[in-house]
Amino acid sequence: MTMPDHSMERDRAEARFKRAQKATQDAKEAWAHYESEARAIREKTARLKALRLARDAADLQRAGKKPGTKAPPAI
Repeated sequence: MTMPDHSMERDRAEARFKRAQKATQDAKEAWAHYESEARAIREKTARLKALRLARDAADLQRAGKKPGTKAPPAI
């Protein structure tokens, strides 16, 4: 009787394990990239909103109106 060759099975199992580890690492890196992109978009949006609100307030002040008041309806 011959002994089964367990080294090939072990090599295959190790290769599967390494592929699974690499896939997990790639997924973590992709998620980190996604989160950093989302954070950058939120920060940029907040900055642009603050600039827009400041611009609108300055426009109202130049026009002599108080913020929060509306212009009279056009006839």
